[in-house]
Amino acid sequence: MFSGTYAAATSCFAAVMFLTGFAALAVVPVLPTAARDVHGVALYPLVAGCFVAASLLGGVLGGHWADRAGARRPMAAGLVLAVATLLVSGAAASVWQLAAGRFLDGLAGGMVAVSVNTAIGQVYPDHLRPRVLALMSACWIVPSLVGPPLAGLVTEWWSWRAVFLGLAALTVLPALIVVALLRRRFGAAAPALSEDAPAPRPALIVATAVSLGAALGQYGVSGRDLRHLLCAMGGFALLVAFASRLLPRGTWCAARGLPVTVLLRGLGSGVFFTLEAYVPLLLVTDRNAPPVVIGLAFTGAAVAWAGSSWVQGRLLERCPRHRLVVAGALVQALAVALAVAGTLPLTPAYTAASAMVVAAVGMGMYVPSLTVLSLTHSPPARQGYAGSAMQTTQNLGQITVLGLSAVVLNTCRDAGTTDAVAYTAAFGLLLAPCLLAAVLAGRARSE
Repeated sequence: MFSGTYAAATSCFAAVMFLTGFAALAVVPVLPTAARDVHGVALYPLVAGCFVAASLLGGVLGGHWADRAGARRPMAAGLVLAVATLLVSGAAASVWQLAAGRFLDGLAGGMVAVSVNTAIGQVYPDHLRPRVLALMSACWIVPSLVGPPLAGLVTEWWSWRAVFLGLAALTVLPALIVVALLRRRFGAAAPALSEDAPAPRPALIVATAVSLGAALGQYGVSGRDLRHLLCAMGGFALLVAFASRLLPRGTWCAARGLPVTVLLRGLGSGVFFTLEAYVPLLLVTDRNAPPVVIGLAFTGAAVAWAGSSWVQGRLLERCPRHRLVVAGALVQALAVALAVAGTLPLTPAYTAASAMVVAAVGMGMYVPSLTVLSLTHSPPARQGYAGSAMQTTQNLGQITVLGLSAVVLNTCRDAGTTDAVAYTAAFGLLLAPCLLAAVLAGRARSE
């Protein structure tokens, strides 16, 4: 993959993943503190979920664009937008502006993720794809070692705003250089759609409706009054009406091949994202852990994800992909058990933080294997569509699981239980998607 044929593409992809990884990993650990400072803890599910809701639209836009014009343009556009969103979030005067920044960041992230996966499918042969995907995960190692702990220290010693604004200043020039390199050295052309190809994916207005429904749902579960209830109902109605139009037929029935592969991506991502959202909130609001501990947890998770991805791409490359999916789901179940244990007052805060690391080990096996399976199940002219479908269910899974956990958490709190009991119930809910993924993984096997 670093030979003369693939060197330019590999270098550009690695640079894109490094920049996006550095920004993403440094920002997320400071969100609980930022939400608290702008008096928006009650709306934290919205702040956390806005990124995911926008990724739905960004993923469909990126996949549509990549299939029509190649992956270079959506990749470059997403990278530029990612820098701009840091300025919006860093200047946030209210929780709504913070949520808007996260929404724009999700739009950029969805475009970049889908375009990179699509480009890998268009550029590399089958036997190189697991290794390239492992390299993409490895590009997060350095950002994961530096970003989260440094962001925690800056937040503790100075301000969370300095994290956003400083990242914008540090990444704007490298981002522009990478965009120039993409324009000059890489132009993965999209395969022409054949006359027998399936009809084009739904119009972007459908993705917009789904994205809006996801955002309304996240806002709706943050409160108990009539306004929140109406928003939750409206968001649910939009998701029911439009979400299936963005996915392969048979996804909700776990049909063999691409449909169940897409569904599995949603289940695994829902578990991991919910742990990533609520474990830091638990550490800040209930365990009084300093921000640097949260930063170290994100660092450990990113390193664990990259290491696990390297193992599956190098040492386990001959292992059937669906078996690695089973292993990843079971490791996630172990992470859920650690998160539950971390809610107990007698256990150290590091117990809950370790759940993020263990869950990342599972995702390192889970995500690259599902990406390889999705490319295997898709013809070349539809790999952009497969990538956007994977991104869509990833985000739908995150929104759904996070929303259900938020309902359980808030219901327990309203009932007068302790925070420990509320978090235990919310984390315990995550065992269901873990076990379901392990059961369904066999239906995703390639021929």
